[in-house]
Amino acid sequence: MAQKIVSKAEGRIINLTTVTPSPEAIKIATMTEKDPRLLELMLRESKTVMRARPGVVIVEHRLLPENPDASAQAIRHRLEQASGVHLGVMIIDSHGKAWRMGAVGVAIGLAGLPGLVDLRGQVDIFGYKLRVTQVGAADELASAASLVMGQTAESTPVVHVRGFPYKLREASLEELLRPKELDLFR
Repeated sequence: MAQKIVSKAEGRIINLTTVTPSPEAIKIATMTEKDPRLLELMLRESKTVMRARPGVVIVEHRLLPENPDASAQAIRHRLEQASGVHLGVMIIDSHGKAWRMGAVGVAIGLAGLPGLVDLRGQVDIFGYKLRVTQVGAADELASAASLVMGQTAESTPVVHVRGFPYKLREASLEELLRPKELDLFR
């Protein structure tokens, strides 16, 4: 599911005309040539501003909706009650990558399906034992779903996927997030 429809359903909408920018938002808005009210909202919804230059603001943001894993779990519960089928639910959003052009879909909330699949210890097709491989299965699925959903006016906020190749299990987004002490880029 697209984060936008979940966020809207949860009332996470703010009228920009009601926002009063802080001095910090005004400073960054001047530097980036963006609306100070928009920058104020970005600051409210971000952990930190990592980079800012004309036309660009890169932030480490909190995730919308407020608790995406809980939102996915609630949606999953309602769908399972209605259908009688065990399933997984993901909330996805578009993200950019530091060394790549273009937006891709990534998971921001999970319920009932793995975020990370650990293949270490398994043998590949050449007989080699895997020592490093962990698959970001939720992000791979989110990217495929995003391709179907589109990025602009396609109006497809939900994608039903069949044939997920890994066993369904309880999980949360936390398993996909690299701990700061293992982050080689900060």
